[in-house]
Amino acid sequence: MTEEEEEKEKIWIARDYPKCTGCRRCEIACTLHHENQIWPEASRVRVFMLIPGVEIPHLCAQCTNYPCVESCPFGALSVDRKTSTVLVDGDKCTACGICIKACPGQIPHIHPRDDYIVICDLCGGDPQCVRACTEAGYDALRLVKEEPSVSHNLFARTPEDLTRDVAENLYGEKVEELI
Repeated sequence: MTEEEEEKEKIWIARDYPKCTGCRRCEIACTLHHENQIWPEASRVRVFMLIPGVEIPHLCAQCTNYPCVESCPFGALSVDRKTSTVLVDGDKCTACGICIKACPGQIPHIHPRDDYIVICDLCGGDPQCVRACTEAGYDALRLVKEEPSVSHNLFARTPEDLTRDVAENLYGEKVEELI
């Protein structure tokens, strides 16, 4: 397979924040896949509700410049060429948190039991969070083919920033004091 063909096969999870109901099926599906149990604290996708009625599914945006990967002093993070996701080598990761600070959305987080960073890996190309969301009919998370020229960095934002934007869109007023 050529590098150009590999680029065409990359996928991405599109987010439609106003459609998220906060059901947390995505967190359950993720942890059943990765942890073999329901454990939202270990989920690679986390749903934040900082304002009642505004739920934000928060997961890796697959930035074009991968600041988390570039920041890791231990070489524990790499990019999967097939899926364009960040892969974590748990043996090399020291859970120092430098990648969390480097991420514009502060998306990576430390596994609640083991000392390594967790980041969405698209379940190897079949993201279970998307499956759970679309099967429920919510479509807040959808799987799309990644366009090579598209930058996903706009989605690498903190839950607070995303919540502000969605709440202002829904309610039509500034919500600074609520967050």
